[in-house]
Order: sequence, then structure tokens, then C-alpha cells
Amino acid sequence: MRVLLTTWGSRGDVEPLVGLAVALRELGAEARVCAPPDEDFAKLLARVGVPLIPLGPSVHSVVANPKPPTAEDAFRLAPQLVAARFDTLTAAAEGCDALVATGLMPAGARDVAEKLGIRYVLACFHIMGLPSRHFPPGRRPGTPSPQEETDMRVLWEQDAQRVNALYGPALNSHRAAIGLPPVDNVRDHVFTDQPWLAADATLCPSEGMTELDVVQTGAWILPDDRPLSDELEAFLNAGAPPVYVGFGSMAAHAPKDVARVAIEAVRAQGHRVLLARGWAGLTPVDDGDDCFVVGEVNQQALFRRVAAVVHHGGAGTTTTAARAGAPQVIVPQIADQPYWAARVAELGIGVAHDGRTPTVDSLSAALTTALTPEIRARAGAVASEVRGDGATVAAKLLLDAVGGENHP
Repeated sequence: MRVLLTTWGSRGDVEPLVGLAVALRELGAEARVCAPPDEDFAKLLARVGVPLIPLGPSVHSVVANPKPPTAEDAFRLAPQLVAARFDTLTAAAEGCDALVATGLMPAGARDVAEKLGIRYVLACFHIMGLPSRHFPPGRRPGTPSPQEETDMRVLWEQDAQRVNALYGPALNSHRAAIGLPPVDNVRDHVFTDQPWLAADATLCPSEGMTELDVVQTGAWILPDDRPLSDELEAFLNAGAPPVYVGFGSMAAHAPKDVARVAIEAVRAQGHRVLLARGWAGLTPVDDGDDCFVVGEVNQQALFRRVAAVVHHGGAGTTTTAARAGAPQVIVPQIADQPYWAARVAELGIGVAHDGRTPTVDSLSAALTTALTPEIRARAGAVASEVRGDGATVAAKLLLDAVGGENHP
């Protein structure tokens, strides 16, 4: 059996697919991955022996500009990605039995699967983009909803209209070119009635939260057994556990002056600092021996040895820290990050920073709470509830589904 996995997005969108690819391979299936041609992603896939089939422009070229992407940028990127999916996925899916899509609104993926007559699955890593009676849609480029509008049904209908404006013309043009009829609701067409939720049920409960028939598999985690570097080991062993600070793939969205603010706030708590360079290129403010900078690193191993994790609130970092039992301080920036911050606070395993731009005082106050014995104990207790087998669960579901179709 062959499965094509595809995404376009940051590391948090790519690494779960790599985890699923490994799980599929362990069950005897062949997995192919179509993802952005960023060097980081190619190295990630090479690490597990899965080749990268490039899809669209690099994410770094889009997000690592001095200014965040604009609405105009989004309206240029959307049709570009639709065209890339019709072109690249059609070739990559040759001989495949299923296509699993995730990441930034993968319009075009279901259509390729439909034309080829193979199974299609849409997967997401949180519930915030799924139509719901309980929460409004997130921000999206296009005509905003009126501030006075509070009817959830209306708000989600307007969200669908924004998706249509972004992707509809390009999608239906490409569908017509391969003999498929137009779709009138791109968002719901992409999502299907039964999307998969690749998120842990403790961290992201889904029952009753959306109108769709969600299949929750658990988070797709890529096992990481890489050793920490000798230099990092020496730093960790030279004193009490440090506080990790990192903002992952956040480049244009990283808070201004966040390295200085974080280092001063952590020092104010009497702790050493582990500063993750990330796409924002964070650097130390001085040459103090209480600060160590890391690049690509095994977070699964590292987070078990830190006092706390200060981060942006991506689904992957939140889950990794939670599994490690590390207290968290989340400084959310965009998209689903406020949701993860709220969940961490609600579970009592960390603190949601109030606002996206921390000061030394505000971050120090958040750390004061996160570093308490009570938060540490609660984080340790919740860690035992966060499952690590989501990728295997999803792989088995996929094999069973396709096997059932092929062998009635």
C-alpha cells in the first residue's frame, strides 16, 4: 500500500506528517511526503529516510520577511498553492491508494484524489478551524465580519465566504480543466464531513466542540532518539535546570526584542537560559555563561531536563512540553496559539501570557507562577495522560480503511 502525505506550512505542519510516514512504514506501507522545499524540512525527512517531494514555494521565503505577510500576499499565495497541488500531487500520487492532506487550507488535494479515485483524508492539529457553535472562526484574509455580529452560524458562513474568495476561482478553474464540476463551498469540501484530528484528547478535547464528525487519533509524534550535543550536556550538568525559550518558526511574528526580554525575565527568577535560535534568529544579549543557544535539537529529551518552557504555543511544542512534564509559559502570537495557551492555563500545567508582546515584568510574573511546585507537580501528573501513539493509531485506521475498500 502507498500513501501520499501532503502539507504546506511551518515545522508544526510538517513534522507530524513525518511521524505518520514512519508509523505507516512500520506497518508495511510506503509513504511519500509532499511538503514545502525548505532546507529544514528536507533534513527532517532525510533523517528518517523519506524523500521530500517539493510543493510550492518555501515557507521561509513567505514568512521570514521584515513585515508579516499581508492580505494581498495571501490572495497571491492561495491560487499559487492550488496550482502547485494539482500539478505536484497528481504526479506524486501515481500508484498511491490514499492521500492525506493537512496544513494551510489544502484546496486541490481532495480534487486530485477524486480524479484518481483514491481515498482522501483531511487532518488538522487543533479544532479552532472547524465550524462550531461554541467559538467563532479565526482571522482570515478577506472581508471581515461586522464587529456587532455574534451569531456563530452567521460567522462561520462568512468564514466560508472568505475561503471561497481566496481559493474558489483557482480551485474551480483547475477542476474544470480535469473534467470535475465546480464546488460552491471550498472550506467544507476540503474538510469533508469527517476530518481527522491529530491532537491529544487531554490537551485538545473535541467531543461536542464542532459540527463535524471528527475522528480523533491523538497527536502524530515523530520519535526522536538523537543525543544532545556534548556542549549542551555540559551546560545542563553545570547547574540547576535552565528555562528554555523558543519561538520556533515564528520569524515575522516573533515578539519584538523577545530575546532580551526573556533573558532578563529568566535571570530575574534566578535561572539560567536555554535560548532556541529558531527562524527568528534569536541571539544572546551578552556573553554571560548562564545563557546557551541551541539550534535544531531533540526537544523530547531536552524538555525533560528544563525548569520551564517559554514558547509561542504551537501545537507541537505544547504537546512535547506537556509529555515531558515541563511547566509552560505560552506567549501566543497567531492562529491556534491562543487556544493552546488557554488550555495550558486551564489544565494548570503552565501560564498563558496576557498579550503577544511580553515585557520583562510581565514575563517574569508569568514565570513566577509557572515555576511554583504546584505547577510542576500538575505538569508531571498531566504528562502521564498525554499519549504518544497517535501516529500509529492513524496509520492503522488508514490501512484498515483502504484495505476495506480494496477487499470487500
